[in-house]
Amino acid sequence: MFSLKNKTAVVTGGGSGIGKAIAVLFAKQGATVHILELNAETAEATANEIKDAGGIAHAHACNVVDQKNVVDLFEKIGTLNILANVAGIAHVGKADTTGEADFDKVMLVNVKGVYNCIYAAIPQLRKAGGGSIMNMASIAALVGIPDRFAYSTAKGAVMAMTLSVAKDYIAESIRCNSISPARVHTPFVDGFLKNNYAGKEQEMFDKLSKTQPIGRMGTPDEIAALALYLCSDEASFITGCDYPIDGGFVKLNN
Repeated sequence: MFSLKNKTAVVTGGGSGIGKAIAVLFAKQGATVHILELNAETAEATANEIKDAGGIAHAHACNVVDQKNVVDLFEKIGTLNILANVAGIAHVGKADTTGEADFDKVMLVNVKGVYNCIYAAIPQLRKAGGGSIMNMASIAALVGIPDRFAYSTAKGAVMAMTLSVAKDYIAESIRCNSISPARVHTPFVDGFLKNNYAGKEQEMFDKLSKTQPIGRMGTPDEIAALALYLCSDEASFITGCDYPIDGGFVKLNN
């Protein structure tokens, strides 16, 4: 079950965190994985890790905000079966403390970047006779998260985009779903704590972990396992759905 043998997958943001976990797992399950990253070095590092484990991977430097860059790269990659839109950035701020430049940057990466990749992927998915698109949303699109105005807005757009794509391409056997994680322990979290809570990293880590009713943060591997299911043939009856993976945050915190 959950074999991706003979499938080609593109994973954006595959150089670290959740994107890396997805790229590694997809390759382990037999897919040829193309890793798209703004940072070429991290993309290469993930690709090399996959190759060392016997998998097939290719690293590509790509700015998902630049549509021409994205389209040219997808045309070079060719026929696709899977697109995992994971690349994104975070931002801390309320509506009146979020500057215009920061708001625009979050929208560009987290919304336009997803659109650009879907725009470029659809023709390549058609060549394969269909396939799966998996977008990374967030529980921030489902519940109010303090100080996450721009991020929540962007992830809400990703969720709506997922529904629109699922509806528009269902007759072409192109499925589209999204995943909404709560807090996941990634290098980003460690960097955030180091930069904002120097000397109190462990205290804040424990505090953030306990905001999930299950008592801990998720792991990138757990998110990757759900992504694998949604992008596999076993999920061929699923489209237009969002899946919270949140340690009970959405349903049990009220």
